[in-house]
Amino acid sequence: MTIMFHFKAFNFILFAVSTLIFLSFSFCHGDINLSPGWQCSEADNSTSSNSFQTNLNKLLSSLSANVPLQNGFYKATAGQDSDKIYCLVQCRGDISANDCANCTKESIKIALRDCSKSKMVAVWFRWCFLRYSNEKFFGVWEGSSMAISNDTFEDPSVISKGIAFMGGLASTAPNQPLMFQTSVLDVGQSGQRYGMAQCTRDMSRSECGKCLDGQLVSFGSTVEDKRGWELYGLSCSMWYHDFQFYSNITTVASAVPGLPLEVPSALSLKPPMDGVPTRQNAGSSNFGIGEAQNEIKVG
Repeated sequence: MTIMFHFKAFNFILFAVSTLIFLSFSFCHGDINLSPGWQCSEADNSTSSNSFQTNLNKLLSSLSANVPLQNGFYKATAGQDSDKIYCLVQCRGDISANDCANCTKESIKIALRDCSKSKMVAVWFRWCFLRYSNEKFFGVWEGSSMAISNDTFEDPSVISKGIAFMGGLASTAPNQPLMFQTSVLDVGQSGQRYGMAQCTRDMSRSECGKCLDGQLVSFGSTVEDKRGWELYGLSCSMWYHDFQFYSNITTVASAVPGLPLEVPSALSLKPPMDGVPTRQNAGSSNFGIGEAQNEIKVG
């Protein structure tokens, strides 16, 4: 497997120094909730102040309970002025409420373990995404992304169809109720290809489309000849595999025709955690259609 990062970082320090970084990662024919990486701003001693820690603890303690109740997307703030913290968590649109809550808890563990002195943090798992910052980022499209691909080459006859298939998802996903969509591409003797696209629900639909298109522009030529790849960003993500990695859901499943992480001060990229769960079967409780767009103040 290969993980590639293409960054437009403005204050983050990339500890694994390279524009494109190659790390070992594995896919299997099951939906394993691994973490492709996380980002931490440079250590800031002011994070140890009582007000910052109090506000952060209030936010983090509210996440795992609230995100399943908010259709898999929850954003909130705590504190005032220089001590104010903005936070959001979003789960993949096909993930059950229980898996969403558990993934959120794992994300918080990473944030507290590896980013305890950071004011700007982003943590990716396959099933969820956590981000918080002392700067307001709600509704702001940040176009940088990272790509994960396997080492199995795609059938040459499928390459152009596959990238066009994902381009179709990039065009239609922003118009879905949750800005989330799955689809299947039939490629004859080569089987089927499964695609998914999702934006964070603080984004406008037009910015969602720009984000997904930007990911394909940035990484399309790099991943198009692979049979499996995933793109993760601060504002949107995409997945493409030759096996059905997502749950069978009824709210989103339509067929469609067959720019790098821009974040503020130290960027820390870590390998996946051990012992994370595997979801072989879909959970019975999936998120509904309604969107949770209201900002919630904690404390």
